[in-house]
Amino acid sequence: MDVQRLRVLRELADRGSVTAVAAALSYTPSAISQQLKALAEEVGTPVTEPAGRGLRLTDAGAVLVERAEEVLAAMTRAQAAVDALHSEPAGDVTVSFFPSGARMILPGLLSRFTTGPIGVRAAVVDMTPGEVPALAAEFDIVVTHHDELSPPPTYDARRWITVPLLREPLDVVLPPGHRLARRRGLRLADLAGEDWISVHVGWPVDDVLRTIALRTGARPRVVQRINDFAVTEELVAAGLGIALLPRYSTDDRGGRRLTRRPLRGVRAARRVEAVARAATAARPAVAAVLDALKAEADAVVARG
Repeated sequence: MDVQRLRVLRELADRGSVTAVAAALSYTPSAISQQLKALAEEVGTPVTEPAGRGLRLTDAGAVLVERAEEVLAAMTRAQAAVDALHSEPAGDVTVSFFPSGARMILPGLLSRFTTGPIGVRAAVVDMTPGEVPALAAEFDIVVTHHDELSPPPTYDARRWITVPLLREPLDVVLPPGHRLARRRGLRLADLAGEDWISVHVGWPVDDVLRTIALRTGARPRVVQRINDFAVTEELVAAGLGIALLPRYSTDDRGGRRLTRRPLRGVRAARRVEAVARAATAARPAVAAVLDALKAEADAVVARG
C-alpha cells in the first residue's frame, strides 16, 4: 500500500475537499483524485463517495485513515529515533497562533530559541472554532483557545495530543478616569447601563455579557462589536466604552492607559492550549517547542 496515498486520504479527512488537499500538497485536483482511486483499487473497496459537489470518506475510508495515522506516526517515530542520536534537537517547527495569543506568548517563545539549535518559524493566524484539524495539516503546532464554561473541543487521542498552556481570566477594562475605576472588583450590578465594546455574537466574551443580562435583568448596551482586542483597547482608552478583555494579553501600560478590574460573581476566562498531531509531536524539535510553549505560558502567568 502506497504511503503517499495514505497521506492524501488523511489530508482529505482533515481538509474536507480535494481542492484543499491539492493546494496543500502541490498537486492538481485531478492528481489527487487519481491517488484516491488508486488507493481504493489497492484496498479493494471504495474509500470515498460523492457528497454534493465534493467527496466524503466511506466507512472503509474512515477506518483506513485511523490506520494511516498509525503508519505515518511509525514513520515519524523512526525519523525521531534517528534525530535523537544528535546531541540537540534540530529542525524548523511551524506554529500557528490566534492574534492575542501571539501577543501574549510569541515574543517570549521566540526569545527562548534565539541562541538555540531549533529554527522556529512561527506564523500568526486568526483562527475561528473548528479549524484546528485543517490548520494542523499546515502547521506542526496549533495554539488555540476556548471559553472555559463551554465544553472543550475533543480530539481523537490516537491522532492528537493537547497540551494545556494556561487559564486566562477576563477582566473588566475601563478608561482610567471612569467612575468605577477606584473599585477593586466589579459585580454584575455595577455594570448595568454601561456602554460595552464586545465581540461578534457567539464568541466567548459575548457569552459573558449574556450572563450579565440574565443575572441583572438589564441587557448590556453594546455600542461596537470588534474581534480585534488591540482595537478594543484603543476604543476603551479613548473613553468610548468598557470591555471584557483577557488579563495577560491586554496592554494596560501599568494602569496608565487602561484600568483592569476583576469581575466578581462570575467565572469568566479562556483556556489556552497547544494541539498537535501525535505523529508530529514525536519529533524532538516539536517536543522541544511544546515544552518551551508550556514554560513560556507559565512565565506569563507568573508575571501576570
